[in-house]
Amino acid sequence: MNPLITNLHRILPNIFLKGLIFIICFSFHSSLNAAHIVGGEAHYTFLRFNSDTTEVTFRIEFLMYRDTEGNGANFDNPGDGNNGAVFGIWRQDDVGNWIFVDRLQNIDHGQIIRVTQEDDPCVEEDSDVGVEETNYVFDYTFPIVNTSYKVAYQRCCRNNSINNIREPGETGAVFDVEITAESQIQGNSSPQFNNFPPIFICQGLSLTFDHSATDPEGDILRYRFCAPFASGGTADVNTGGNRGCCDCVRPAPEICGPEFENAIFLPPYTPEAPLAGDPIVAIDPVTGQITGTPQTLGQFVVGVCVEEFRDGVLMSSIRRDFQFNVVPCTPTVIAEFAYEIVDQTGSSANECDEFLINSCGEQTIEIINDSRLETSIFEYHWTFFFEDGTELDDIVGGAEVRDVQVTFPDIGAYSGQMILNEGSDCSDTACFVINIYPDIEADFESVYDTCIAGPVAFTDLSRTGAAGGLSEWEWNFMDGNLGFDANPEHQFDSPGDYLVQLTATDVNGCTATRVRNVDWKPIPNLIIVEPSSFIGCNPAEIFFNNLSSPIDSTYDITWDLGDGNFSNEISPTHVYEEPGVYSVSVQIVSPFECETSEDFPSWIRILEGPDADFAFSPDEPNNFNSTVSFTDLSTSADNWIWNFNNEATANVQNPTYTFQDTGIQEVKLTVFHPVTNCPDTITKLIDVRPLVRYFMPNAFTPNNDAQNDVFLGNGFYDGLSDFNFTIWNRWGEQVFQSNDPREGWNGQKNNNGQQSPQGVYVYKVSYTGPRGEREALDGHVTLLR
Repeated sequence: MNPLITNLHRILPNIFLKGLIFIICFSFHSSLNAAHIVGGEAHYTFLRFNSDTTEVTFRIEFLMYRDTEGNGANFDNPGDGNNGAVFGIWRQDDVGNWIFVDRLQNIDHGQIIRVTQEDDPCVEEDSDVGVEETNYVFDYTFPIVNTSYKVAYQRCCRNNSINNIREPGETGAVFDVEITAESQIQGNSSPQFNNFPPIFICQGLSLTFDHSATDPEGDILRYRFCAPFASGGTADVNTGGNRGCCDCVRPAPEICGPEFENAIFLPPYTPEAPLAGDPIVAIDPVTGQITGTPQTLGQFVVGVCVEEFRDGVLMSSIRRDFQFNVVPCTPTVIAEFAYEIVDQTGSSANECDEFLINSCGEQTIEIINDSRLETSIFEYHWTFFFEDGTELDDIVGGAEVRDVQVTFPDIGAYSGQMILNEGSDCSDTACFVINIYPDIEADFESVYDTCIAGPVAFTDLSRTGAAGGLSEWEWNFMDGNLGFDANPEHQFDSPGDYLVQLTATDVNGCTATRVRNVDWKPIPNLIIVEPSSFIGCNPAEIFFNNLSSPIDSTYDITWDLGDGNFSNEISPTHVYEEPGVYSVSVQIVSPFECETSEDFPSWIRILEGPDADFAFSPDEPNNFNSTVSFTDLSTSADNWIWNFNNEATANVQNPTYTFQDTGIQEVKLTVFHPVTNCPDTITKLIDVRPLVRYFMPNAFTPNNDAQNDVFLGNGFYDGLSDFNFTIWNRWGEQVFQSNDPREGWNGQKNNNGQQSPQGVYVYKVSYTGPRGEREALDGHVTLLR
């Protein structure tokens, strides 16, 4: 059978797409490294029956699309050294299995058309044209059977950068068509898609694309997103791609047939939602119109299936497998407002986004225009309508009417639209509904017994002209709590001035807010005081923790502490100097002059305690005399505990202790009363001074007899620093210098030069002591030989 090859030349129709870019290309900057195929589809046309109607002939056409910018393979062609495009034909048996029937090869493609399409002047995008289209056409005569035939073309591979399917660079595609038994018997032709699919669509912009098909017989068509088929792979990509295995570039139909596997989608994408989106990109099952707003940049494989029905019987099913690219775009004109969108589906009479504008109590309103991009807008056309559709007002102008102020005659529902650049190529429309509602006013009152720490009763006094009245109340008591009843009661925890806020809402959704001050300062229902101790030793410090509530600094509080002293603090601290038993009372007066009081008789008992004191000798101990004697000077004490700088303790009355180090030493004495056992403690600091002792001899004999050969200072010089030792002869010449107190002069100049003569020399010594004090010594030394 000789296939009939026809040339294809299609110029794409102008298709309205809001948010769709009409430049069809595949180069998505440098990140889209195309491999080969970007899409394809197939359909068939009835030609004739044979004389006894046992065979039927169809013309089958495959439309293929490829990338021209990604260095991928060309369309399959017999002249390229292979079998060209290979098509398989299978027949379905009675149990649904597919049986191989025929292999068609050496079929050349038709004319290669570079897809051209007008730019959308209302959208700015950065892309290059890079798609070619061709077709493979052949006639084939089928024996009429009571099951379906399937014709398919399998080819690898897809682009490796596709976002929504697994391992796209290793996944090929299947382009097929199914010829049902009914199509064979009735000589049916399948539907054909009307419009070339968009490759580039805009991120974040509403998409509307007519993906419908036309059926020659006028049968009913139903549309859905479906899973693209997967076949082939890269097993022989380095050996010419002609092995024919099912994982190869060109799978052989004899061994690689239906059922074909579905491409595996990656979450959140599915065959039914291949682009996801918000709102989700979907296809209308009746009209084939694709709508939605894609939100993610990238490449996405999309399958669109069309089923043809006649009298409820499935006649045919065709499938388009295509790659969509979502790119960043900048619309030149967008009509919109900063109000809530209540209809974004284009279902209004003017097929535009519909915004909701509510006004509560104001019949004159200013509509704030939020349309973009202002530099591309040269005209605004506003039209306002009554509820019955008659015109209320019509305003046309330039930038001076970008925002408009309109007065509506009465309460009611109105509508309108704003058209940007009406009649131009770059025009956009926004629709709106305006509700003029009656006024609403929020108000309330509050009441409570100022002398009882109880709840506050709130009464709503709000009013509205809405027929259904108020529907919601929100109370903010400004203490971290909310209320939602019309007339709530609320218990505050702490006294204070609370700016309570009521927000009232009526059935129309109108709201009003009122803030009133609630001065909640009752007296406590119960006075609760917790002393830090009920018994103490004099002098005893007692903290009276006032746990009564509610009280704060605005209350007048008077304490009688029982020993002639008073306090006005909320929770006072008091020192009882003398032994005895004391009664305490407290009086609380609120800012509203409500009063409460409480007496606590014989509440605090103060015991007699000792008076700790001691002396020590010597008054100024040092590292040469660090043993200190301590003398107890305490009164009313018969037990002693000494602590010497946390190094040692003693329990005798008058101990002696030798300190192990110099510096400030803390000595603590705790004594106890012989009857009450009350303690008293005193702490004193003792400074054990570090001293340096440095002495110089007055003569030396450097004659190498190992006796008095070196002039060197003696003494104790631990802690000494910044030491400097010099010796000068009678002519003022320095003959020795050292910074080491352990180094002496051997009689030679600088200890390694000429021998100095016998005579008298001057020495000078300076250093810094352990406490930073600067010391200096100078004198004479006689050198004897």
